[in-house]
Amino acid sequence: MDTRIFGEAVAFQLGPLPVTGTMLTSLAVSAVLLGATAALRRSLRTQPEGVPAALAALTVEWLDDLVTQVVGRPEPRLVTLSGSLLLFIATCNVAGLLPGVHPPTASLATTSALAIVVFLAVPVAGVAAQGPGGYLRGYFLPNPLFAPLHVISELSRTLALSVRLFGNIMSGHLVVALLVALTGVIVPMPLMALDLLIGLLQAYIFTILATVYVGAALRAGGE
Repeated sequence: MDTRIFGEAVAFQLGPLPVTGTMLTSLAVSAVLLGATAALRRSLRTQPEGVPAALAALTVEWLDDLVTQVVGRPEPRLVTLSGSLLLFIATCNVAGLLPGVHPPTASLATTSALAIVVFLAVPVAGVAAQGPGGYLRGYFLPNPLFAPLHVISELSRTLALSVRLFGNIMSGHLVVALLVALTGVIVPMPLMALDLLIGLLQAYIFTILATVYVGAALRAGGE
């Protein structure tokens, strides 16, 4: 019996847990990022003035500036969340350019999971900044009749985050794969470069939107 999750065939069962190719690729990407982070940490200790250290410092500084502009004050935990989303999504998108690799972000399951992380991070940040009562009170401002609209807004933007990333990555991957199958590797190379650019841009857009959504909840606590 062919079992499918989000339209993807199950590779094997791990007890009661079905495992798909997207899950395996996501785990591989996570392992690569963890390994690269460990190697970068060692490099920072041995060569604090090297190129990896400079790139790491620029990335962290950019994320810190972004969060500070959105929230109005430094928020290290939001920097961690935004940086994790950016690196994971960008690496997944780049991995899709490797032969035989289907990018995890071209699966609605992955993009939905990422969007749900952002969806849950908003109330967590809001409660931490404003307290439970203060956060819930925001749903009823400026009028209690607006409460359903606030809920619909949060659900719709979560859906938009998921579908936007999924649609852009899937369509780009399919176009490049089709051209490679029809013409070989050389002809579609400019499109592959464009696909890489789009993948990095989508990671940036997702990160910016997530930072704005979570940052708005944090900023409300300081007003």
